[in-house]
Amino acid sequence: MRALGLATILLTASLVAGCGERADAQTTAESAAEGAPYVLKGTQVWSVPDPVSGRDYEVFVSLPASYEAEPNRRYPVLYVTDADYAFPIIRQIARRVNLEGPVIEEFILVGLSYAKGDGGADSRRRDYTPTPNGPRNSAGSVHGGGAAYQTYLKTQALPFVDQKFRTDPARRVLLGHSYGGLLGAQIMFTDPTLFSGYVLGSPSFWYDKRHMMKMEADYARAHRDLPAEVFMYVGGFEGPGPTARHSSDADMVGDMRTMERLLKSRAYPGLSVQSTVLENEDHLTVAPVGFTRALMAVLPAKP
Repeated sequence: MRALGLATILLTASLVAGCGERADAQTTAESAAEGAPYVLKGTQVWSVPDPVSGRDYEVFVSLPASYEAEPNRRYPVLYVTDADYAFPIIRQIARRVNLEGPVIEEFILVGLSYAKGDGGADSRRRDYTPTPNGPRNSAGSVHGGGAAYQTYLKTQALPFVDQKFRTDPARRVLLGHSYGGLLGAQIMFTDPTLFSGYVLGSPSFWYDKRHMMKMEADYARAHRDLPAEVFMYVGGFEGPGPTARHSSDADMVGDMRTMERLLKSRAYPGLSVQSTVLENEDHLTVAPVGFTRALMAVLPAKP
């Protein structure tokens, strides 16, 4: 697999190796070239373009350890946005927490890449947001392509993975952080059964004057059930406060709690909602521990 967020991968792998586990990574020793790219062994990259937009996307895949040995077994699939950094982190977390016994169920991990040729920030601003009304600090960037990207996932990326690998289509989980969490909420309120579970990490519910709260209200008026397992996390510093690590322009802790309260007030019979505020974490540092808590919540090992 090509280098994915090189610094992040190197840091994650070195932490694992330093704690006594054989790091599941290697240099391209076969090439016998010093300075060869650092790659993750046992991962795959597949091209899954979008025929509507003409954009080229890739999916990154990591199969569970038992995949080859159990040819009749089907696995849940965890899809993660912002794959360039999130895919290698989640992969190593899932392996590490099971070192002394099963804590997380085995699953197929699928990373959703940014569009080729786009910067990551531009790709996610366009693909993960529900309206074109982006924040002032990103004026000039394209926003509001969330619906089109959702269609791409439904018609291209998910069918590709289901056809290529032994998935359990009834057990798909989408994990997104920040704008990725916003995208997850958008899908949940427009096509909830596309995934069985939604991890909304530090979700950007502030976006476009809290537009996602309107989407939640619209959904509630038209439906009596929301069949989904939802886990939300946010860092304790993601709200107003006295330190430089506190958010200065959005109360993401308050917004998450508001969304949880709204969802629980609907009394949907098929909905499960959990949330956690992770203290001493900000919008950037919260991701690894948030990923860990999410995996343990939505994919716990079977007794």
